[in-house]
This record gives sequence, structure tokens and C-alpha cells, in this order.
Amino acid sequence: MNIPLSLYVHIPWCVRKCPYCDFNSHEQKGGLPEQDYVRALLLDLESQLPDVVGRAIETVFIGGGTPSLFSGRSIAAFLEGVERLLLAADAEITLEANPGTAEARRFADYRSAGVNRLSIGVQSLDDSKLRSLGRIHDRAEALAAVGMARRAGFDNINLDLMYGLPQQTSAQALADLDVAIGLAPSHLSWYQLTLEPNTLFRHRPPAVPDDDTLGEIMDAGLARLREAGFVQYEISAHARPGRACRHNRNYWQFGDYLGIGAGAHGKLSLADGGILRRSRPRHPRTYLEGPATIDSERTLTSEDRVVEFMLNALRLNQGVPAALFSERTGLPLSAIAGQTAAARSRGLLDPDPAWLRPTPLGQRFLNDLLAMFER
Repeated sequence: MNIPLSLYVHIPWCVRKCPYCDFNSHEQKGGLPEQDYVRALLLDLESQLPDVVGRAIETVFIGGGTPSLFSGRSIAAFLEGVERLLLAADAEITLEANPGTAEARRFADYRSAGVNRLSIGVQSLDDSKLRSLGRIHDRAEALAAVGMARRAGFDNINLDLMYGLPQQTSAQALADLDVAIGLAPSHLSWYQLTLEPNTLFRHRPPAVPDDDTLGEIMDAGLARLREAGFVQYEISAHARPGRACRHNRNYWQFGDYLGIGAGAHGKLSLADGGILRRSRPRHPRTYLEGPATIDSERTLTSEDRVVEFMLNALRLNQGVPAALFSERTGLPLSAIAGQTAAARSRGLLDPDPAWLRPTPLGQRFLNDLLAMFER
């Protein structure tokens, strides 16, 4: 099977739940069961090996929660276990870090353990905005975390930065972006704050910029990123040449990934042509009691495959080769012939039949384009 295989690892604890966060995260109360959780993760992974015989994991993404709450020793023990099982020699291994939990020694230990890409969630570089987001760090700690990462030997650093923050002006948002660009990361994930269901911000909405202001921020920000040498390869992902995130790109190209950890989700193409989505129990305590327990499992229908493939692939500015649709979904291109013809006639999809690629108009009205592939 030629479909790339990735591994998503969920570490669910954080110091404090942010009011905008809808991820499966749980506030740390007392010490963390690091050794028990690492053992559970490896048992979980081992239980899924029969589904991926002969395949190697090409990328690992350790997300959360706040993975940087875990010690370098725990991360090393985990990665040693993954390497023993099925890790490719040139794997991209990303770990998410919160500046509020950054420590020079810990960053150095992560690097020694094999982590070769660090994603730092700065979110803003304005102290007043960080307070409004409920973050546990300030601007100085964010700047210090980037410096620590570099001194620890990381040359592949992503910064997560949001705009459209409570009461944020266009000038403030662009000033934030300028500081982030000045830190010279290899990758910038620059995205708009959204008020997600089941969050404090959804129940008590803050005053956020209007659509006109958001449009100004986006247009000016994209221009500044281009001028600084970043390539926008996905809606919110900007990278130096050759530094696009291999793990996330695999998601967007409808590749396979195993999900381990509390609440983790996975997607797997099976030898019989089926495509399986599977998740683990969300609560850490439940997960620790039975790490190989399946919380939900379903086989994708043909309609599911069309929607999910296009939902991911059309986020990429360059789209994907049309042949990838059949390779990854098992369906003929004729299954979407009507929708692609209609999208091309409206100027939302590139007219080149060899590609499934949004036009600049399609990128701007992506939701309209995606809706054309829903049934």
C-alpha cells in the first residue's frame, strides 16, 4: 500500500483550559501519570499494528492539551517504543509546546529524544490579548521560548498565531504578525479565532473584529507573509521553502494516520478497500484503564469519502493531482464529474482536468466550493 502513514499522539492535560479551546483537554490536578500514560500509548499503538503490517510511520505529531508538560525522559521513552515498533528512519516528529511550560533543559531533552520539529503556541505577542485569551504565558515568555528552542538545536520551528482576537484592531493584528515574522520561524500557522461550540467564548462571546476588519487583516497579512518569503500552501499554513509540515500535509492529502491517546482519532485504508475511522475514549482515566478500547468505529461510505477527500484536499493552495482522488478514496473520478464541472463553470476550480485545485476565487469562497461536493 503506497498511502503514507502518520501517527497522531494526544496528551490531554493542560495547566488551564483556554476559553476558546474545544480540544479534548483536561486541567492538570496534581502530578501527571507520565509513565503510566506512556505505557498506555505504546500498548494502544501495538494493538493497531496488525492493521498496518509492512508499513512504517512517516510522521509523528504529539499534540494536546499541552505535551510540553511531559518530561524529556517520558517523551524519549515513548519515541524509543515507537521506533522499535515501526518508525521510518527519516520521520518528521513534531511536539506542541506552550511558552508557559517552556524550559531550556526540557527543550534540549526533547531534541535529544528525537523530536525534530517544535510547534510553539504563542497565539499572540500582545500581553493584553494573551490575557483576553486566558493564556498562561506573556509576551516575554513567548519570545524566550523561541530562543530556548533554537539554543536546544531546533531549526524547524512552527509558531501558532491567531488574529481576530477580542477587540483587536487591524494594526494590532498586523503588529503581532510582524513580530512573529521577525522571529524567523520556518513555519507560521496564522489563523482566525473562531468561537467554537462547547467553549466559554461561545457561551459568552467576546467583542471580535467585524468582517471588514478581518478582511483587511487577512489581505495585508498575506501580503506581508509573501514579502517575508513564506509560501502559503494551505489556508492557514505558511512555510519557508521545503518546510511545509509533512504531517498535516498527509491529512490534507487524505493519507492514513493512527490515533493514540485519550480521545485520539485515526483514519486507515484497509486491504479490502474499506476506509475506517476509529476513536479512543476521551477521558484520560478511562483511557488509562483500557488504552486499546475503541470508543467509536465506522467505515466510510462513498459519500463520506467524497466529502472528506475534498474537504481536505481543497484546503491546499496547489490542490492535488486528480489521480489522487481515486488512489485515496477507491472511487472513480466519474463519481465527482458533475460537481467538478459545475465548480469549474463557476470559476471556483481550476479548469485543468489533471488537477483538483481551487482558483483564487475558490480559495476566497472555499465554503461555497466545498458545499458543492456535499450530498
